[in-house]
Parts: sequence; C-alpha cells; structure tokens
Amino acid sequence: MDLLYRTVDLHCQANNSAHHTSDISTEELIIRRGQSFLLNLELPRPFNPNTDQLHFTVKTGSRASEDLGTRSAFGIPESHVTRSPGAKARWRAELDTTSSPALGRVTLAVTPPADAPVGNYYLSMERGDKEASLGRLVVLFNPWCPEDWVYLPEEEERQEYVLNEHGVIYKGTTKYISSVPWDYGQFDEDIMDICMKILDVNPKYLRDPTDDVSARCNPIYVSRVVSAMINSSDDAGVLVGCWGKPDGRGMPPSMWSGSVEILKQWRRNGCHSVKYGQCWVFAGVMCTVMRCLGVPCRVVTNYQSAHDTDKSLTVDVYYSDFGVRPKESKDTIWNFHVWVEAWMKRPDLEGEGGDYDGWQVLDPTPQERSKGVFCCGPASVKAILNGHTHLKYDAPFVYAEVNADVIDWLLMSNDPKQQLCSDTKRVGQNISTKSIGSNKRQNITATYKAREGTELERNTFKHAITRDYSLEGHARHKISFNPEGLSTEAEEEEQENAEGGRSIGNGEITVEENEEENAVVPTAPLPQMVVMQIEEASTPISGQDVHLKVTLSSEDRVPRSLSLRVNAQTMLYTGVPAANVLTKIEEHTLQPGRALSVAVVIPFSVYGEHLFDCDSMNISVLATDQNHPKLVYLAENNIVLQDPPISITVKGVARLYHQLEVNVAFSNPIQETLQNCSFHVSGSGLLNNPVEASLPDLKPGRRIRLVLSFTPYRIGKKILVVDFDCSTFRDVKASVTIDVQLH
Repeated sequence: MDLLYRTVDLHCQANNSAHHTSDISTEELIIRRGQSFLLNLELPRPFNPNTDQLHFTVKTGSRASEDLGTRSAFGIPESHVTRSPGAKARWRAELDTTSSPALGRVTLAVTPPADAPVGNYYLSMERGDKEASLGRLVVLFNPWCPEDWVYLPEEEERQEYVLNEHGVIYKGTTKYISSVPWDYGQFDEDIMDICMKILDVNPKYLRDPTDDVSARCNPIYVSRVVSAMINSSDDAGVLVGCWGKPDGRGMPPSMWSGSVEILKQWRRNGCHSVKYGQCWVFAGVMCTVMRCLGVPCRVVTNYQSAHDTDKSLTVDVYYSDFGVRPKESKDTIWNFHVWVEAWMKRPDLEGEGGDYDGWQVLDPTPQERSKGVFCCGPASVKAILNGHTHLKYDAPFVYAEVNADVIDWLLMSNDPKQQLCSDTKRVGQNISTKSIGSNKRQNITATYKAREGTELERNTFKHAITRDYSLEGHARHKISFNPEGLSTEAEEEEQENAEGGRSIGNGEITVEENEEENAVVPTAPLPQMVVMQIEEASTPISGQDVHLKVTLSSEDRVPRSLSLRVNAQTMLYTGVPAANVLTKIEEHTLQPGRALSVAVVIPFSVYGEHLFDCDSMNISVLATDQNHPKLVYLAENNIVLQDPPISITVKGVARLYHQLEVNVAFSNPIQETLQNCSFHVSGSGLLNNPVEASLPDLKPGRRIRLVLSFTPYRIGKKILVVDFDCSTFRDVKASVTIDVQLH
C-alpha cells in the first residue's frame, strides 16, 4: 500500500499552549488565526526539499471554496501550489529547521491567515489523486495578532477580556450599586463545541451555509450573529426572556450564577431555548461565547438606562396626581441595563485612521429589531461619544440608552397633562465594568459621553438628535476621552452619598414656549421653589422595616401650606411598577427659614410579599402648594434593600483531583418561618455539575448549614457561587474564590 505518510503529530499540547487555548483542551488542536503552529510528519521515504513536493488542503464548511476563503491549498514549495486566482484566506507552510528530511521526518510551520473564517477545519495531505486526512482542528480569532481585526495591544487586557473565566456583573440602582459574581467558564469542557453549534444553527447559516461560513472571517458579522442567537426571539437561541413573574417551567433569571450551566442545558435539550433570562444573564452568556471564540469582551452596566422606542432620543415619564407612576408607558427608564462591549476594528464605518475602532456595544437582550432581527450592534462607543447616530449598527438606540433627555409629566384627574420638568442629566449614570485584574468597579461613563451639563455634551446631543453633521463644523470635531478621567468607586462615593433622590417641580417660574426658538422664557414670579430630599434614616435591609426621612426647605419668607402624598411602589428593574405598597396623605406647614422633616416608615409586613420578584422600591413624595394648586413638587428615591448574608468556609487547601470540603450557612433574620428553602451551588473547574439541595423550613433565628465535598478538576483561581432561595428571599448570593493548587 502506497502511504502518503506513516504518522502525524499535531503537537496539540504545545501548540495549544502557544496559542493560549490549552485551558480548552490539550487533546484537540485549537489554534488562533495569523499565528503558526507545528506539525510533524513521518513520511514513507526521504524527502528532498529541492525536488520533492508536499501538498495540503484545509477546509471548513460543507461547500468549501477558495474564492470564499473556506478552502485553501498550500504546501512546500510555495511556488508549486496551484490556487484559484480569486483565492482568499491563503494558508502557507514552511519547513522547520528541526526537520530531518533525509530520514523522512518533516516538521512544518503552518500559518492560517489573519482573516481566516473561525470554525472547525479538516486538514488533509494530497498527492496526485490520493488524499489522506491529517486531522481536525479549530481556528479562533486572535487578539495577539496585529493583523487580526480583534487585536488588543496590551497583555493585561488580553488576560482580562479573553482569558479570565470569572467576573462580576453590576446591578442595583445608581445609588445602590451591587455586584453579583458571574462564572463565564469559556474554557470549560464542551463550551467551545457549543459555541460552534450556536454558529451552525443560526438562521443565516440555515438559509445559506456557504456564505455564512465564509463570513465568519469577520468579527463584525460574527458578533451580530451571536447577539441574535443568545436570545430566542427569532430563532433557536439560547435563552428565553422573562420580565414578569416566572411561570414555574424554568429557572428564574435571578438564580443563574454563570453561563456554563445555561449553555450545556441548551445543547442537552437539542438546541431548545433555556428558560429564563434577563439582561445581565443574556450579557453574561454572550461574553462567554465571544471570549471563547477569541473576541475580547467585557460586560457593561448602564444605570438609569433609557429604552427609547421611537428613536426620538427623548423619554416621557408620567406620574398620576397621586405621585404614583402609571404602569403603562411606551418609553421606560430601567434601573440598570447590561450589555457587552467587544473589541474590534470597524473598517466598514466612514472615517480616517480607525476613528471607530475599539470597543463596540453589543446587546443580546431582545428589545428592538435591528434590520428585522432582535439583536443590537456592534455600535462603536467612539461613535456614541461623538453623537454620530447615523452610523451602523443601532447607534440611535444605544445613544438614547446613555444620553436621552427625560420629560416628566403630571397626569391630573381633571386637567390635561402638565409638564413637571425636562431633565438632561438623569439618563446614563455610572456606566460600569469590572476593572482589569481586580473585582473593583470602573466607571467608564466618560467613554460614552461628555460630562453632563457641559456645552460640549449639549452640542453633541443636538447633533445626535438632528443628525445634521454640517452644523458648527461638528463633522470636523472628534471628542476623545482621557483614560485618566475614568473614575473609581472611591472617587464617586462623596457625590453619590450626597444624592438623596431626585427633586423636581414647576414652581420656580411659569413658562411659555417660543415657537421660533423652542426656548423656555420666564414670565411671572411665583413663590420660591420647594426643595425636597428623601434620605434613609438607616440602611434599608430586606426583612426589616424601612425608615426614611423627607426633608423640605424653601427660601420663602412666609409659611407655605403643603399637602404631601407619599407613595411606595415595588419596581421591576426595567422601571415598571409592580405593586403599590404604601399611600398616605399628610398636611404640613413649611415655616420660613426652617427645614421640615417628615418621617416615613414602610413596614416589612407591607412590602415583603411584593418585593419577592422585584428589584427595588421606589419612594415618591408629591407636594402641592394648597394656596397655589398649580405648583407641584416631586421627589423620589429608588432604594435597593440589602440581602441577609451567606457564610462560606473553605476547609483546607484546594488541590487538583483531591477532595475539598466547603461549609455553607444561612441564618433566618426575620420573625417568620422561611419555607421552600434551597441552596444552589455552582463553579466551573470545581463542580462537574451544580449542586441542588432542598432544605427544611427555617424558623426565626435558626441557622441552617450545608456541607459540600467535591474534587476540583482544574488548577488556578476558581469561583464557587452559592444561591439561597426561599419563600421570602429570592436568590440571595455569595461567592468565594478558591485557588486550586497542582500539588
């Protein structure tokens, strides 16, 4: 039998280590494009580089084509390789100096091009009409390669945004920022194969697999496919969204602690969507897929995030004459919204010198359609910063999320709606992501917009809303951000602590509209503005009564008779009220030169059952001047209650393939028995499968403990996440970092 070769060695372990993929596998060849890898061939006869030839073919997809870049012929010598004139994505090979040709031992350095489509490939050797398979390999994007569109120059950023398998995602509200641990697990067993499966079941592939596989050379295209496939609104996507009360047929979004369990369940169920997800879950899963494919990616949280349905870049918020937000509104302001940023070049956008390269917004949460599909982005963050809302993809929607203007309206029972105020600063606060190398929060608001209240910010908004880039030479002007201007948690603390909620009103002046200039013009003086502030008298803790203080002041020299209507509503994080839990009306007199303080108590017995599936509680106070009923003032504060703590204790040192014991404990802090109690414990590299533990009812003041024994199967720092759920507290979370040693 005339063999083409005797043996082949793809050096999976060494190659994968050099390509930063050894955490995925050391038994399968996984390489990054634009970077060479070595393979050894033992030939049946000596090889003479001067006279002999070696021919190879690599293919991806079912209908591989040189002209589409999905098939490439290469060999030694290069001059004897026959290719199509229009061949794209050309692979090449060189004879390595460690070869022993005279003995028939050949070592080849094979280099896939930096624009090769990502995916599964098959490598074969040819001679004449004979062909022999050399094996399967996987090609990923390469942020280490300067020629790759996803190239990221700094090594510490590549370590964080490509290789880090753990992180935190920020939730809560502007004033009550909280973080939850998230296990991305992009290198966990089977995750890479699942990511390839996601690409292979997307609608574009099903319609035209040849073009889809060819287009996988482009991270812009791949990112849009992944954005659409993480949600299930158009396809067999990974997650079903749920923004109301779950129906019991799936996992509540708040229970998830990582992506691995979700992705594995999706494949195990035959690519049927997993129930349920909300924005941080969609974003966490997309970050896993993008990092696995080799695209630098990070999760970003935007507080006071506007959902502008008509692309007007303005959001209308309505209050009833009792100060309560009506439930129905087309536009909404979410407490927070989470998306991802992916790093890539944008040669498809107009501009010079890579004006729009860098971080790109991608949002897999199904909100609005983009070119007929529920996906969003990539939208250049630099384009958003400059108000360039004419650029693809979905720039107007993203710009509105971070910088829409808000108009507050009062809906009176007997009168037409009355404008309370126009707020240019409310939307897009504390835009946050995890810092490089630590779990500290980094404020990246300055990368999205100029400082609020500045002339530059207002001019940028004007151009964004008119999309007239001939005005004031804006087309020639580019805003750039200074990384030193990005703030940390400590630098924001003083400002955030000073904010006691919002206070707005229409009592400073009466106004009329100048139709020509659309300007606000003062007409007649009225009593001085009443300033209201809502503050916590003590830290709000779930399970306890909430104590607040409303402070009112004015510069008037005469007493003011005020009617105060205090309301409390539990809120979904999307800004939609869930239930009214408190309404009361009080009459007070504001004396000149003296502040008025009013205590507000919201008992746990009143709010407890309504907060179970909600994320926060919105407190609003509507003050009406009894002598001037048209003068109305509104203050509100959206508070997030602290969860009771979970204790996690690791016994001993964690070692690879050695049993480890962890103790988990929770105490009942309220004077009610907790029912339907359970622990859910997960952690890639630590537990092969999540641990579910149903627990007995927990009486007031009692403590329950769970002892876990497991065997870590991967070295390095891993995150164990514990979720406690019961009839009163929804998905209380805690985590611990476990450093698994080799010996």
